[in-house]
Amino acid sequence: MNKFLCCTLVLLDISVKWSVQDVSPHKYLHYDPGTSRQVVCDQCPPGSYVKQHCTATSPTVCAPCPDQYYAEDWNSNDECQYCSAVCKELQYVKQECTSTQDRVCECIEGRYLELEFCLKHTECPPGFGVAQPGTPESDTVCKRCPEGFFSNVTSSKAACQKHTNCSAMGFKIALKGNAVRDNVCQENTDTSPQKCGIDVTLCEEALFRFAVPTLLVPNWLNLLADSLPGTKLSTENIERIKQRHGSQEQTFQLMKLWKQQNKEQDIAKKINQDIELCESSVLRHIGHPNLTFEHLNTLMASLPGKKVGKEDIERTMKLCQPTEQVLKLLNLWRIKNGDQDTIKGLMYGLKHLKTYHFPKTTIQSLKKVIKFLQRFTMYRLYQKLLLEMVGNQIKSVKVRCV
Repeated sequence: MNKFLCCTLVLLDISVKWSVQDVSPHKYLHYDPGTSRQVVCDQCPPGSYVKQHCTATSPTVCAPCPDQYYAEDWNSNDECQYCSAVCKELQYVKQECTSTQDRVCECIEGRYLELEFCLKHTECPPGFGVAQPGTPESDTVCKRCPEGFFSNVTSSKAACQKHTNCSAMGFKIALKGNAVRDNVCQENTDTSPQKCGIDVTLCEEALFRFAVPTLLVPNWLNLLADSLPGTKLSTENIERIKQRHGSQEQTFQLMKLWKQQNKEQDIAKKINQDIELCESSVLRHIGHPNLTFEHLNTLMASLPGKKVGKEDIERTMKLCQPTEQVLKLLNLWRIKNGDQDTIKGLMYGLKHLKTYHFPKTTIQSLKKVIKFLQRFTMYRLYQKLLLEMVGNQIKSVKVRCV
């Protein structure tokens, strides 16, 4: 008898283990008192509970959770869970209780939960910034401002700010910043005024290059300076130009200085008007390219010779209007490369830009500018600027359009 009972228990144990392993999701085992056997019952879905367990002959009977009770998952419970109590002081209901979810309370803005109390977020003092903002569950994490950054406020939200880059704005540092103070900038009186000034525009460059002799002419610069009307340039200024600049650059600088000294003269005003008309045509082509830093950097990298660096590009974008940025960067490239011809450099760069993802509309616009500056427009301006202005003294000198 004992052996028979033992074998029966072993077989029953094996049967139970097999049944447990065989139970599918959303099923559960239940002892049926009517048959004295375990049966596999269906669980009740979220929002309900088991009102009556299944038997060998009847399915599970589910009932919806009553008001203020909930069941988040499939279950075999005899009742739903009671919703949490109402929210405490300085809390609000983030999620109301429903038949499938409990009520969720959260601390109000600016506070976090700590031992059942909503405490105010820590405010970082000056010299420290918010490394991790506070949440309804956690406090603010403050961190000392690293080198080059500062915070001059007491705040639970403000991060450390980077010191102002005075040089990028065209200024110099009057007082170096620290962890609690920004750099103090002041006008850089050691250099020329920092603004988006272009010493020689594309139109002026094309015009001045037209006026450079094809053949070497003795004392060309002195001849041109003597022939220009209005206030004459001093010998010292002419010699300084010769010492500091190459042959083609000398003409640029001479004409630039002459224009500055005679800006109130009628002839200079007329020349400026003609050049402004030329520049307005150039701006119509490339005045609204809407280029990003990456585009400008790619354009400058495509030009031959010495490169215009990223700092120069960043500074140009800060100081210059979008309509002036390309022209200013081309001007910087010419200055860095001495006597290099901007138009020729640009033509070289446009050939290489085809291999980059560069806006095709901008490439077409730059090509139009090149064609415009190489047409008869420069010759007409040359006639007004030189032939009408200096008369027969240099008419016999051969000139070229580069």
